[in-house]
Amino acid sequence: MTRGEGACLVCGRPVVYYEKARQMECVMCHKMYESHAGCEEGHYVCDECHGRKGIEVIVEGCRKSTSKNPVFIMQKLMEDPYIYMHGPEHHVMVGAALLTAYHNAGGDVEYETALREVRARGSEYPGGSCGLWGCCGAAVSAGIFMSVITKATPLTGRSWKLSNQMTAKALNAIAGLGGPRCCKRNSFTAAREAAEFVREELKIEMELPEQILCDYSQENQQCLKNHCPYYK
Repeated sequence: MTRGEGACLVCGRPVVYYEKARQMECVMCHKMYESHAGCEEGHYVCDECHGRKGIEVIVEGCRKSTSKNPVFIMQKLMEDPYIYMHGPEHHVMVGAALLTAYHNAGGDVEYETALREVRARGSEYPGGSCGLWGCCGAAVSAGIFMSVITKATPLTGRSWKLSNQMTAKALNAIAGLGGPRCCKRNSFTAAREAAEFVREELKIEMELPEQILCDYSQENQQCLKNHCPYYK
């Protein structure tokens, strides 16, 4: 068992991670799940309940945004209290922010249909997969974005290639910064890599800030601080 820095939504105690999954009852929906995480008091909140309000904030915020900058879009979304320091809502946020910036930059996409698809696919990706599966959800979200805008399926050619390259490029950059995980750091990195990849491969120019600065270091007890490129 290892101790994480995330706080329980029920009691505020630290979340702990188990090497072997346990049967846990979500304290909100009362459904049973196999989980590798719970708080020190034994509370468990499933991914769907944890991310529901945050994902609604993401979708509505993206619909209203006119920005071509996916990092700026995410930074605005992160100001909402339902976007927690860590959590599976980031698996939707990265792809949704990229889709919005891509659309606002002139990318050819049926925005509402694509946004619903990014939400649906990102919501399926489990929390904690960065450590438990070896594939961070922020990188997967960037791959989902690429898959949606290029209409990739398991049977397509170039779009299949681009989608996998996108995930790999984002994941490699995230891994290069080292652990432990930080959903903010990983989201910024995935979005930056995706904007550059889209410019190179699809010739659509999204905007990126000259410097990305994180406002959440004090909320993350395991922040890499000076070893993170976004640390103030």
